[in-house]
Amino acid sequence: MKCLFLLLGVLQLLAAATAVYKQWIPNTNFETGSNWDKGRVPCASDVVHFEKNKVVSVFVRSPHALTDMYLPLNGELVLASGAGFTAFDGSWDPGCDSGATVRFADMEHHAWFDPMLWQAVSPGRELEPGGRIFSVDEERVPCHYDDVIFQPETSFRELSSPEAWASYLRGPSAPLQFHGNGTLQVTGTSCPDKSGCACGNTPDGHRICTALLGASGRQCPVPACRSPLQPLGHCCRVCGATISLDFTPDFDLQKYRDGLVQALLSQPKYASVRMAISKVHKARTFLGVIPRSSTPLIQIVLIDDEVGAQTGTAAEQMAADIMEDIAQHGEALGISSGEMEVATGSTFSGQAGSHAWSRITVEMVLGLLFGLLLLGGILFLYRKAKLRLPALHLPWPWDRAEDPASPAFPAPASDKGFDNPMFDVELPSVDAGEMLQEMASTDHQVFYLNPLYDASETET
Repeated sequence: MKCLFLLLGVLQLLAAATAVYKQWIPNTNFETGSNWDKGRVPCASDVVHFEKNKVVSVFVRSPHALTDMYLPLNGELVLASGAGFTAFDGSWDPGCDSGATVRFADMEHHAWFDPMLWQAVSPGRELEPGGRIFSVDEERVPCHYDDVIFQPETSFRELSSPEAWASYLRGPSAPLQFHGNGTLQVTGTSCPDKSGCACGNTPDGHRICTALLGASGRQCPVPACRSPLQPLGHCCRVCGATISLDFTPDFDLQKYRDGLVQALLSQPKYASVRMAISKVHKARTFLGVIPRSSTPLIQIVLIDDEVGAQTGTAAEQMAADIMEDIAQHGEALGISSGEMEVATGSTFSGQAGSHAWSRITVEMVLGLLFGLLLLGGILFLYRKAKLRLPALHLPWPWDRAEDPASPAFPAPASDKGFDNPMFDVELPSVDAGEMLQEMASTDHQVFYLNPLYDASETET
């Protein structure tokens, strides 16, 4: 792991980190065969048919001879230099003797949030080599700080500044090329944080997964491992490993990514492993119960092409190497802590799913203990008369021996109760003056009258 640490030190001498662009794959070019219902470009004996109610902008790169063409009510044909249309003169055209009606395909099913319609390219507009680096589904669609490219010489163009975008929106082509009620904003700014910026597509995650899976009838593949993982921002569960990193202000995402690629991902033993790394926001909970605000962290997702019992094992080994390097050089890399979760097809992998389940179990136990402590505290204060619960009587077991109203002390069968000798006894009529004189003449002692005692009966 020393080589990774040294390599990151060398990468810090580079002037700037390379950026990744998102390029739109479809186009509405006349010469693109997939844009026609016959799967080919119309030829001279064909009749071209555009749906009259469809709004479309079509780029024409070369000249074409056609038998006939029906145009839409609202649309445009963008002609390159030397491009155009001529009427077919009936002469023989090799390879074009069908004379069919060729219809332009419906482009309205192309959705911005469909990850299948975007691809990552390097600044030189080359595809990412080897496919070793991938993105979770939410990040396959342009993020807030991404640069978006529409291929040159197509029905779209690249706009690199807010002014150019505003000018384009005022032109006639914008409503023909961008449909729908959504809005796009070009800021011209890149991510200002060297630790990376979150994609920002989480609020639209359901739309991305619906476009990816629902519209075309695709489904998530069945994972070939126990307890598959659910990476943040990904639509389907995967086998392999995920690492969550807590970082410090010294962390540099691009340099760390390049270091992992050069030191680990390029090794022959990891030839089947693919990696995704980005900053995400993870929702935190208190004791696994009470939700708190989200916390930024670096997520690394590792998957491999292994099959059967070996599914995810190469990704697991690479994740272990990354965790070992973090334990040795994490402070210098700007990493404060890391957490790894794995899911493999091996029945002997002791770590398969154990990290996730152990964390969930700990959170549940802590939540239960917290609830018991809270209930015990309330009970203690109630018994010590420090806490009053108005209009609430709890039938505690120890109160049964003290409460006469409990079933252990049944009420008498009669509603009249019992005789009280002190009740309804007429007091002897004593004058208040005589009482005071008698009290005063008795050596200043204090006396009281007993209504059950008659002094005349004791006189002899």
